[in-house]
Amino acid sequence: MNKEKALQGAEIVVKNWIAAVSCDNILIVTDKTHRDEGLLLKEVCEKLGCETDIMVTEKDGKLVGLYFDTNPHIFSGYDYIIAATDYSLVTTAAAKNAINNGIGFLSLPLHTNDSRSMLEYDFMRCDTCAGRLLAEKLIKKLHNAHIIHVTTQRGTDMFFYKKDRHAKFFNGNLQDCGGYSSASMEVYVPIEEKRTHGKLILDGSMGYIGITDTPFQILFSGGRITEIEDSADGKKLKEFIDDYGDEKMYTASEFGIGLNPLSRCDGNCYIEDESALGTFHIGFGRNLALGGSWQASGHFDLTAHKPDVYADGHKIIHNGQIIV
Repeated sequence: MNKEKALQGAEIVVKNWIAAVSCDNILIVTDKTHRDEGLLLKEVCEKLGCETDIMVTEKDGKLVGLYFDTNPHIFSGYDYIIAATDYSLVTTAAAKNAINNGIGFLSLPLHTNDSRSMLEYDFMRCDTCAGRLLAEKLIKKLHNAHIIHVTTQRGTDMFFYKKDRHAKFFNGNLQDCGGYSSASMEVYVPIEEKRTHGKLILDGSMGYIGITDTPFQILFSGGRITEIEDSADGKKLKEFIDDYGDEKMYTASEFGIGLNPLSRCDGNCYIEDESALGTFHIGFGRNLALGGSWQASGHFDLTAHKPDVYADGHKIIHNGQIIV
């Protein structure tokens, strides 16, 4: 880890995204893998005069969220939560409870597949105001739509449904996002969980696993994955999902659009991949804090390139370019 550059990233998180001030009561949740980054965040908070606690989870990995599902009030008493674990806590019951009770919650999943800390990555330096303005234009088009249709030149043809579900956005900045945000810059929709259908040609990132070596096909029906192509990458993905030990992890629960022009979908960083401008992603598993109703053992995303996106038949993205 380049400590100097990671410290700059930590300052962006605390000073710009959270806008912490003296006497704020902040809890940093981290794990053994990212303890050093958690301590950097704590250092920045304390320099501002914040009362800062750090919680290091006993377990890490993809099932880290289970503890926070069974202890939904664990974040009570704090002004802000920074969830700086390897795997995301953003969709857990504890996060939902904190958000509902006016506690500021920042999802900062730090998983990377190279030697760098996510706090070092350039995408952390993006203009959050520009991201908000772009997101607001997309949300306006998505607001009253019931069906989102996505196609790509590679052959993706997917249908997502959002009746009574609302599109929102993340850009890191808690004030912009109503006190709840993620390091991912995106528009997201907690889609109806049992209706997604179609064909995805995955040519981007397999989330925590990393980049796809060769595009492969995934079929959906009744809201869930029904078939994964028997390729090398397909086998990796199936093994990853099965390792959760939870069939509900096959269910599509989120549709997202990346908005960060500094992000690259290179498979090095989970959050950077799904943030990349010109990509879309499908989230799977738990989506409670996003505004959905699906409870599962975790959450992960698959990211693909250059979509055409239609909201009730009206094109809002052409070949990855936002045209609203």
